[in-house]
Amino acid sequence: MENSDDHNNIPVWAFEAIEIKEPNPMWKDKGIQEREELYNLLSPFGVKQIEHIGSTAIPNLPAKPIIDLMAFISSLEHVNKIAEHLFSTDWHYVPPELDKRPWRRFFVKVKNDKRVAHLHIMQEGDERWEKQLIFRNKLRAHPHLVEEYANLKSQLAKEYNKNREDYTEAKTDFINKVIYN
Repeated sequence: MENSDDHNNIPVWAFEAIEIKEPNPMWKDKGIQEREELYNLLSPFGVKQIEHIGSTAIPNLPAKPIIDLMAFISSLEHVNKIAEHLFSTDWHYVPPELDKRPWRRFFVKVKNDKRVAHLHIMQEGDERWEKQLIFRNKLRAHPHLVEEYANLKSQLAKEYNKNREDYTEAKTDFINKVIYN
């Protein structure tokens, strides 16, 4: 989101409405494809592991049709070089001051002014890495949690349709319940 101080230059995708779509079996394949492409792009920067996370990584779960991936890196010091490298493949860097999550570096892949993927780069040792995997894996293993989460997401998408931050925050209690139980 370059030139973020100039509101006229804020990209359309930055304020997309939340649309929950029916589960799509192609999300798994898209996740694999994005993961492989990112691995090829990011391995020169020391990225050794990339995981497909989020709702599109969970079978039978309605989701925003955006592939979420997270990458593990030993240091965030080269993030600007990574941003330059990824920009040519439609990835846009959202700086921490806009993302408001200083523990990660966030990128959005955009096609036709729509988000198609998110990349969360986390530093080695960050506990959020394991929490993301625990949440994904528990939902994959427990269909009743998928159903409960689907109902919650549907309700919240209606309530917070134009506010991604509040939508995400409103899911926190459920996510924590799954991770810690």
